[in-house]
Amino acid sequence: MSEYKPPLSRQQFIQRLRRIGASRYQDKHPFTEILNDGKLTKTQLQAYILNWYYFEKMIPQKDAGIISNCPIPEIRRIWVSRILRHDGYGDVEGATEGWLKLAQSAGIDRNTVMKARFLPGVRLAVDSYVQYARTKTWLEGIATSITQIFLPRLVERRVNAFVKHYEDYVSPKGLQYYMSLQTVAREGSKVALELVLRYAATRELQDMVTNAVLYMDDVLWSILDAIYSAYVVRKLPLSASI
Repeated sequence: MSEYKPPLSRQQFIQRLRRIGASRYQDKHPFTEILNDGKLTKTQLQAYILNWYYFEKMIPQKDAGIISNCPIPEIRRIWVSRILRHDGYGDVEGATEGWLKLAQSAGIDRNTVMKARFLPGVRLAVDSYVQYARTKTWLEGIATSITQIFLPRLVERRVNAFVKHYEDYVSPKGLQYYMSLQTVAREGSKVALELVLRYAATRELQDMVTNAVLYMDDVLWSILDAIYSAYVVRKLPLSASI
């Protein structure tokens, strides 16, 4: 019989999630570092934008998986707004469309992005994430969004890098989506964190949530690993993803 462990206090749990998330977040990946330092070639930057589109376009399917597993109407109503925000609704442009415009501003044809094969490693990581959301508990699925806590800081550095180092590669008009990410990430991570704090009431559930955060960090690193290996180490042409 396993030893009983009392749940962490609210503050202890928050500190644990922030510490673990921050130690392994994508801002520490070598590809992120050279991107922010302005050391990418045009092809490498285009490859990042093109391949990351696969992650962006699959997010609504991931969120749909979370909703399908959740028996609580209140949470489903909260979470469905993320799908609308990403896919867009009415006259509101979604995040996926915003990323396509970023790609266009970087000189990549819209249809090329939408029909791309993407790197196998990118597809594997993103598909794994969608499957995770479909097969794990809704609480674990929501917990993966806690990593957005660290996104505003990353976005600020990324926008500065685009403006300072890549003005010849990316039109400023294409950065509108990135600019909006700071607010969206703050709001999204706050909602996810509050839901997790409310429903992860035992140490077992808190540990499950912690593992979900670690898993999400691994997904993001795996995507960047694939791009770094193909385009920085092996220096493949952009067509390797098309």
